[in-house]
Amino acid sequence: MKILVTAKDRGLDAEVDGRFGRCPFFVVVDSETMVATSVENPGTKATGGAGVAAAQGALDLKPDAILTGEVGPHAIKMLEGSGVKIVTGASGSVREAVEHFKKNEAGKLSRNATSM
Repeated sequence: MKILVTAKDRGLDAEVDGRFGRCPFFVVVDSETMVATSVENPGTKATGGAGVAAAQGALDLKPDAILTGEVGPHAIKMLEGSGVKIVTGASGSVREAVEHFKKNEAGKLSRNATSM
């Protein structure tokens, strides 16, 4: 499974960033191998509409799930119907968030998420 985690820095040991739209990085993790790729979030540089820019950037990476602290209303609207599981309430390191997700302990599911 391809899991995108909002992060304050690059890599598995980076701290999860609670902000979806303005987090500096998306860390994309293969849940089977735990191989991670870090990508700059296009929403960070947006002068307005950070959530929408972040949502488009995230969807372009084609994740199966997104782990973050919170997702704003504009980003949620873009992500709804995409088939991507959205999990809010994630914290700790990227590695810890993915491990918790794999154990169905990741936090609360947002209103548009499918069941885990």
